[in-house]
Amino acid sequence: MSASERAVLDLLFWSPGLSRDLISTRAAFSKTRTNALVAGLIEQGLVEEIGLQESTGGRRAETIRINRGLGVLLGVDLDATRFDVAVFTPDLHLLARDGEEIDVRRGPGLVLSHVRARMRGLLARCGATADQVLGIGIGVPGPVNFDTAELVAPPLMPEWDSFSIRADLRADYAAPIFVDNDVNLMALGELWHLRREPQDFLVIKVSTGIGCGIVCHGQVYRGANGSAGDVGHICVDTHGPRCHCGNIGCVEAMAAGPAIARMGVEAAEAGESPVLADILAARGAIDLGDVAQASRAGDAASNMIIQRAGALIGQMLASVVNFFNPSHVFIGGEGARIGPLFLASVRQSVYQRSLPLSTRNLQIQYTPLGEQAGLIGAGVLAMQEAMRSRGTDRDKARGRLPEPGRLESVDR
Repeated sequence: MSASERAVLDLLFWSPGLSRDLISTRAAFSKTRTNALVAGLIEQGLVEEIGLQESTGGRRAETIRINRGLGVLLGVDLDATRFDVAVFTPDLHLLARDGEEIDVRRGPGLVLSHVRARMRGLLARCGATADQVLGIGIGVPGPVNFDTAELVAPPLMPEWDSFSIRADLRADYAAPIFVDNDVNLMALGELWHLRREPQDFLVIKVSTGIGCGIVCHGQVYRGANGSAGDVGHICVDTHGPRCHCGNIGCVEAMAAGPAIARMGVEAAEAGESPVLADILAARGAIDLGDVAQASRAGDAASNMIIQRAGALIGQMLASVVNFFNPSHVFIGGEGARIGPLFLASVRQSVYQRSLPLSTRNLQIQYTPLGEQAGLIGAGVLAMQEAMRSRGTDRDKARGRLPEPGRLESVDR
């Protein structure tokens, strides 16, 4: 595949359903060259015409998209307490989705056996086989060396250090396999959903931990070794509790899901919240969702907990905003379900602590894709990297997009 053909394919992936004229305009190619490139991609079976667009006064243009008959993509979003698996078409149309609750601390052997079982089940449900998989994208809650697809000393996943997820799945799939931090994939999913507008934004995941996906000039930024965005271990209180990473006062130890739950238990046991006390008595435990629900119902102690957590996350974010100057900050994970009080507390803290120029046009809101962001990002990663590897030396090592006619259509 030529560089020009790859550019058209990439454009169609990020902006599906374009006409030849729009491809020509956005790729800065002449119409003659664009027509030739599209014709070549159609002949190769990589793109397809799917019907006429609405008339704008002249001849109606054909709509071009990546050929759904190429095969399927597998996306996996692995969190600390559950995982979700999805099957997508090459243009990210969702075919099937499944998942289950599981503790990643039980180790890669057990967890990945469950993941593989769900993958097989979903492929069978879609009438697809392992040979039809174009690429696999996997998000994990820890630092990842992107080139080797290995986790590096993940605080929430101690048994996964240096474990090769790619090598483990290679026994079942010849397709290229890519592993990244889960919040990077959330950022990638939002970038695809927003069609690369805006170009500079942050995605903050508040769940068992706190992480940040960084999008800079329309690309996910991973840093020199893949650890960019590990904001959960920024200190917000030098006299705070010890974090599981070994440091003191990390925002993750003071404002993530377990910290909010712990504050909820303390409020219940101190008699400050009858609502939380009833939950603790009935279930013997309190989680983030319980505190969030009590807060939305007007429980004063829960409101204070939510406001404190939001203020601490905002304190951390203010420094990041001053440094990076994003146009948007999107909050996702379990934090997106807490409610408006949490979001207001984050905003207030950021705006109070950041420089006026950094926040002049800053928008802070919940993630547009919500809980789907990480899973869609996994699909984006799978297709994007599979396209990049086509025609390179990585083809032999990681697989490649299929030759024309190799795969049957799995369109639904």
